[in-house]
Amino acid sequence: MIDLLKNRKQENDKITSLPGQPSNVTFAQYSGYVTVDSKAGRALFYYFTEATQDPSTKPLLLWLNGGPGCSSFGVGAMTELGPFRVKPDGATLYSNPYAWNKVANTLFLESPAGVGFSYSNTSSDYDNSNDDITARDSYTFLLNWFERFPQYKNREFYIAGESYAGFYVPELADTILKNNNSRTSFINLKGVMVGNGLINDETDDCGVTDYMWSHALMSDEEYEDERCIPSDSDYQSQSRTVHSQSKSDGGDINPYNIYAPLCPSHPDPIWKYSTLRSSAFTVDASMDGLDGFDPCTPGYVQTYLNRHVVQSALHANVTSLPDAWDECNFEINLFYNTSATTMLPIYQKLMMLGLRILVYSGDVDARVLVTSTRYSINALKLPIEKEWYQWMNGDIDVGGYSVIYKGLIFAIVRGAGHEVPSYQPSRALTMIKSFLANKPLPS
Repeated sequence: MIDLLKNRKQENDKITSLPGQPSNVTFAQYSGYVTVDSKAGRALFYYFTEATQDPSTKPLLLWLNGGPGCSSFGVGAMTELGPFRVKPDGATLYSNPYAWNKVANTLFLESPAGVGFSYSNTSSDYDNSNDDITARDSYTFLLNWFERFPQYKNREFYIAGESYAGFYVPELADTILKNNNSRTSFINLKGVMVGNGLINDETDDCGVTDYMWSHALMSDEEYEDERCIPSDSDYQSQSRTVHSQSKSDGGDINPYNIYAPLCPSHPDPIWKYSTLRSSAFTVDASMDGLDGFDPCTPGYVQTYLNRHVVQSALHANVTSLPDAWDECNFEINLFYNTSATTMLPIYQKLMMLGLRILVYSGDVDARVLVTSTRYSINALKLPIEKEWYQWMNGDIDVGGYSVIYKGLIFAIVRGAGHEVPSYQPSRALTMIKSFLANKPLPS
């Protein structure tokens, strides 16, 4: 099979203008496909935006969403940390004042094949995804992407992601370091960030009931029946009953943010993402008075990315069916082989090799909970270098709390749900800015 993408030049991927984008965009944007398996016809879609200022000196940041099966472009870029949001008309964009390309060149990868615009010509690929294939394909993508964008090949490189990317991120970092043995394959990886991410099944599970009970979402009786006590050995926890999710889900609330409103205008639960109208996120007057992140934003993104004119502008395959693009491919989620149960040994390896690690949690997320993350970090038994302190987002805004361990920083983002940059964009930008500068969160 001839790989028509292999010799594609970066100028062919440059986006002239996204439909409906603001008129004052000055940074370069690129998107398109990179082949990761020419025999199977497997190609991954990416979206890349250069930093708003001094892109030649800024680091390169790769962002991965989880699921497995959710789009790093449609979710990560368009509702979280990317440069644009979609207005309610599903056709017009407005600027995100807290986009992460203010501090880094940002690269969003849709992986594995079958997620977002990524595809394979071998249909069985969609039924056989697993962590090993995802890490290998993402690594191959990077090597080929650097060939297309050689000016970034030796740039300081960071990997960030959330949710199931709690597995994707360390697994990809481990793959990179295992193969950093020649000049042609070297990637200048400096650190990783994981937000509200899965880390270790046993301790992750153990934090669920504690969180639900402590936030008044569970009865005392159910708590006593389901609670577990983390063990002191081998990353394991002991419990009478260990559940990946408590029987008590708190009722008709959204577990991605237990205090936020749902989208009232769409009957499909997929749109009912919890979203907090953060007063820190001020949009222009054309947003009809919205003073924060709109809970119906995923629906606007779905409409926007299913427009053929948008798909053409993105150099994506133009879909033949209406609503063919979806933010999460639940078929991938259903058939994905999640054989790994813990990332803690990889975390230990990454720390030993000197990588900087930031693990952060939004504190109102009931999907991957802050209590779970704390149990999982505690299982590493790391020495504390700076004890628990409140960190500041500016002079008067308490951004959250942090502990600095030997080899790892843990940060809590106050008032943030599962997708931290959506709910608390200003605090999230302060956090990434500090991490890239190799500084503790401001106190």
